[in-house]
Amino acid sequence: MPATTPTQALTQAGQALADPATYTDEHHLHSALTLLRHHAPVHHVTAPGYNPFWAITRHADILAIERDHTLWLNAPRPVLRTAALDQALHTRRTQGKALATLVHLDHPHHRPLRAIAADWFRPATLRTLDTRLRHLARRHIDTMAEHGPACDFARTVAAPYPLHAILTLLGLPESDFDRMLHLTQQLFGHDDDETGRGTGTPHDHTSVLEDLFAHFHDLTARRRAHPTGDLASRIANARIDGRLLDDNTAASYYILIATAGHDTTSSTIAGGLHALITHPGQLRRLREDPALLPAATEEMIRWVTPVKAFMRTAAADTRVRGVPIRAGESVLLSYPSANRDEDVFDEPFRFDAGRRPNRQLAFGFGAHFCLGAALARMEVTALFAELLPRLAGIELDGEPAWTATTFVGGLKRLPVRYSLT
Repeated sequence: MPATTPTQALTQAGQALADPATYTDEHHLHSALTLLRHHAPVHHVTAPGYNPFWAITRHADILAIERDHTLWLNAPRPVLRTAALDQALHTRRTQGKALATLVHLDHPHHRPLRAIAADWFRPATLRTLDTRLRHLARRHIDTMAEHGPACDFARTVAAPYPLHAILTLLGLPESDFDRMLHLTQQLFGHDDDETGRGTGTPHDHTSVLEDLFAHFHDLTARRRAHPTGDLASRIANARIDGRLLDDNTAASYYILIATAGHDTTSSTIAGGLHALITHPGQLRRLREDPALLPAATEEMIRWVTPVKAFMRTAAADTRVRGVPIRAGESVLLSYPSANRDEDVFDEPFRFDAGRRPNRQLAFGFGAHFCLGAALARMEVTALFAELLPRLAGIELDGEPAWTATTFVGGLKRLPVRYSLT
């Protein structure tokens, strides 16, 4: 077979970012990203089934784009989707049925909507949840002990624990938790044969949205009729310019918090444990020095980077690293690449539980910095603060498996064998 030319190799690396299967193979993913970072950090991608985009893979360029939210817009393409799904979601927008979350909105609509829940996610406010988080973490480690000496950690602990935390904050009953877990996995895992609904068609994806909207429209009505003082009531009864949020916007707010606030943390927890198992020296170091846990949490977030990419669209003709990008063209911000950038991180492919400084970009930056970043850090820290002192030993008990995705994901299976005290 003829050898691959440098141009062909770059083309294949760019197209890999539009292939959900790429994110199931860490070696393949980071080989592609390293090639792009070194040889084409601003690379035009034309991938079968997708509208074209520019792949941005350097930390400095992603940071600069995130900072300039007037030039680089979230709308109309905040997430990489197939061209068919882009069209289906555009049709829903014209019908007033599309998601209208913080991820989808730009100035001036973004800031007042973000302010509705911002106080609930400030570190000072979240500290009041510390006891509750430790209780939830202990409860799920107890469940792990009951399953011993082996379990699928991703399903037994990493998935339900942060879901319980975020839905408790919202004020949803535990009777809703299993349904929300199922819908969340279908929403973010629609490209995965195991977790997606149906065959992953645009209709399958929009039907998941319909189910989520129906669930949260009902919640909005209940909280407006009978406010209960929780975050769901805050959203349902919030006003902008004196008017209540329309039902679609309120439901979109719930969907963002309930899904993104769960799946990203779940991926970090599972991926963080996997990193500790495969780097036993770092696990030993962390157990011997628990004061390293905040730094280890940050390193787990960098290592896993559960949000794989967001998109931005240029509002005017511009340049990135000297490459011209025209108004209306989209860029893909590759966060896993930014978090392995050799210009920013010493030995970026080494998991270092005490890494400092750690300028990871997993939460984004600027106006769209993740609303739930402080809560995510607290959840990860609380879980490992409960697990590590009780962990006498742990090893893999089979092959881990990652979710096929181009947006949010991580380990969907992490079989482990362990001894807990």
